[in-house]
Amino acid sequence: MDRFEDMRNFVRVVERKSFTKAAGDLLIPRATMSNSIQRLEDRLGTRLLERTTRTVKPTRDGEAYYHRCVRILADLEDADTSFTNPDPKGLLRVNLQGTLARTFVIPAISGFRERYRGIDLVIADGDRYVDLIHEGYDCVLRSGDLASSSMIARRLALLHEVTIASPDYLARFGTPRTIDDLQSQGHEMVSFLSGADDKPIPLDFVVDGKVREITLPASISVTGADSYAACASAGLGLIQVPRYRVADDLRAGRLVEVLPDFPPDPMPVSVLYPQNRQLSTRVRVFVDWLADLFAKTDL
Repeated sequence: MDRFEDMRNFVRVVERKSFTKAAGDLLIPRATMSNSIQRLEDRLGTRLLERTTRTVKPTRDGEAYYHRCVRILADLEDADTSFTNPDPKGLLRVNLQGTLARTFVIPAISGFRERYRGIDLVIADGDRYVDLIHEGYDCVLRSGDLASSSMIARRLALLHEVTIASPDYLARFGTPRTIDDLQSQGHEMVSFLSGADDKPIPLDFVVDGKVREITLPASISVTGADSYAACASAGLGLIQVPRYRVADDLRAGRLVEVLPDFPPDPMPVSVLYPQNRQLSTRVRVFVDWLADLFAKTDL
């Protein structure tokens, strides 16, 4: 094993805060990982990691060495690609927003696999906040406005949204014709709690080119996209979702669009990756593939 592999192992241990998780990511035995780090520390003559029973973190020397390793390994991979132009190889760990994964990415992923056979994909899906570095993901795909972070965000698409309710709900509360009807008719909403700060997200409507936010009473709050849509179907209140998610229900009359003249602001779709390193070839081709996929998709 050469020193570049020792550096790669060290970087993964720092990011995963665990010898076991890092070894699992790189598909090597834990003992091999431990020996690699020990060899690196012996060669450098300094302690790089502080080990406890619960976690692993870099020392001050380890922190400085980590940032140098990240740059060196990225430059090495970029140099190899520039001169030999091999097909990208290795493990790529991505985290995808659940409904985007099931509706758009997974149905098309065989095309990516056919094109890049040397890449082994690990796909996780969910809506929660993800710490890319410490959880070992190379990039994440998310919808909605993004909180400020140290990640680089590349916008891929805008999702057209609709305000909807069930026929049963509208029979009880009435169908609003104007924004003011929402309050005068006593309408309610299903509250969607933001994963970042657990605050309810207000309904928003574009009126005369400006976004108007309205928060209605809510007797139920959810944190998941599937539960959010299910609550609307159950007649529990108004919700706002991307049109693609409820297109079949709208056509079948199971759900009804309201206030179509005042649509919600479109929802952005973005892919995020760390800014403190050069993109590996594996990540670059996956991000470019996602961008091409959403550019060709009717949203």
